[in-house]
Amino acid sequence: MIKKIVIFGAGDIAQLAHYYFTYDSDYEVVAFTVDRNFIKGSDFCGLPVHPFDESLTKKFPSDEFKLFIALSYSQLNQVRKQKYCEAKALGYELASYISSKATILTDNIGDNCFILEDNTLQPFTSIGPNTTLWSGNHIGHHSSIGAHNFIASHVVVSGGVTIGNECFIGVNATLRDHICVGDKCVIGAGVILMADAGAEGLYKASSTKRASVPSSKLKNI
Repeated sequence: MIKKIVIFGAGDIAQLAHYYFTYDSDYEVVAFTVDRNFIKGSDFCGLPVHPFDESLTKKFPSDEFKLFIALSYSQLNQVRKQKYCEAKALGYELASYISSKATILTDNIGDNCFILEDNTLQPFTSIGPNTTLWSGNHIGHHSSIGAHNFIASHVVVSGGVTIGNECFIGVNATLRDHICVGDKCVIGAGVILMADAGAEGLYKASSTKRASVPSSKLKNI
């Protein structure tokens, strides 16, 4: 039986969610919803856009439709968290998308998760609600990721790691085994984290500087 879903959002993440749910899930996307003040047109991706308020429950009753909050990490995941809570208050169940091209060896995954292709979740891992795992991450055994997080691509979380709530972990970051990352941490792209990170920690890797020699002067390439 095909399940029906309404997607919150009308931007790139919502367009991606529409694609993934349409071509790789047993859900049928029937509409989009955004806050009334942010409606820019009557349709998006060929589907109607409705205000996100009590009127939504009349058009799409919560006992017949699920919601998915398709937002990024804006304001350190706070906007996505707020809409997640508002959707719950309206009585909706929230769907998760888990790619058929991901390796999932755990059943402990919360609602409104967005887990894209080539992720590996080893046994005894847990993923909290409203968490995004972009493509190509490794989540090691016995690791626990809290709620409202965003993990970008090609992140390595080693075994036994605990990540709190509302964190952002950037592309190609590496977390060694058995460390704890506190709430609202930002782990930047390419960071190698070797010890515990207290709440609201900010970690940045140094960027590569441009060489003084221009590429046109290279003789062996």
